[in-house]
Amino acid sequence: MTESITRLRDNIQSVFYGNNAAVDQVICCLLARGHVLIEDVPGVGKTVLATALARSLDCSFSRIQLTPDMLPGDVLGVTVFDRDTARFELKRGPIFANIVLADEVNRTTPRTQSAMLEAMNENSVSIEGRTIDLEQPFMVVATQNPYEFEGTYPLPESQLDRFLMRIHVGYPSPEDEARVLERRPGAQGRHAAGEDEAIGALRRLKPVMSREEVLGLQERVDGVRMERSLIDYIIALGAATRSHEELEVGVSPRGTLALAQAARATAVLRERDHCVPEDVSDNVVSVFTHRVVCRAYSDNGHVDTGRRIVESVLESVDSPA
Repeated sequence: MTESITRLRDNIQSVFYGNNAAVDQVICCLLARGHVLIEDVPGVGKTVLATALARSLDCSFSRIQLTPDMLPGDVLGVTVFDRDTARFELKRGPIFANIVLADEVNRTTPRTQSAMLEAMNENSVSIEGRTIDLEQPFMVVATQNPYEFEGTYPLPESQLDRFLMRIHVGYPSPEDEARVLERRPGAQGRHAAGEDEAIGALRRLKPVMSREEVLGLQERVDGVRMERSLIDYIIALGAATRSHEELEVGVSPRGTLALAQAARATAVLRERDHCVPEDVSDNVVSVFTHRVVCRAYSDNGHVDTGRRIVESVLESVDSPA
């Protein structure tokens, strides 16, 4: 990895213990100019991972704690009348930041969820007839609990498609969980971790990558070479989902474009200026699974049918390797 990426990775892992692959996937989404959805059960570190990424970057950061009573204006902003100037002024919402943490995104209604669609797809926001461009870099890091949990609303397919990846943190290993219990990285307050840990390790995290470095790495990703054989491989993977008998809807061209961009970002993470087949195959499940619609689901609610099908597609399509 480049020195700046190594610093970023180490900084995140100083407070997030466990799934190193999830850390790399979040960084990959950042470099690819994509948004990431972190889904898992409560308490495994989704918010810690997202916040650690944001605090490690010298960029503007906002956090939106989604609740069922939130309105689109709470996310985008509203215009209010200023009596001093006798004009309507725009009070910008939390969407106007470089890194936006949408915590528990599926606890708010689809109407409010959809308020972020334009921002995620076009890097702009329309408010009362005005279109305002968002400052780059712009990334939404959303967390959500599984749908079967009480008080959650499934994200619309149109919004799911805007996320470059959906990743799972998973439970930590016994060794990593022991580190969590010993160091309490997210602890806040004197009663939680002693006077020296009053603000918690997460709050003490310092930026290790500048905004200019992020933009430079994103431009570097755009310049990564991809041979025609890999492009054909990505197209074949997408076509296999569209003709799969267990899928109602396969991956769209936006999905194959996302896979190609994720592969280029992975190549940069692995210090290459060109893609190899592993850069594609390693990202298929995270990029494709949330973009397919299954005809039926297993009776076992714990089985991720879409993931199983995408894994079978990956095995069925010959790699250029």
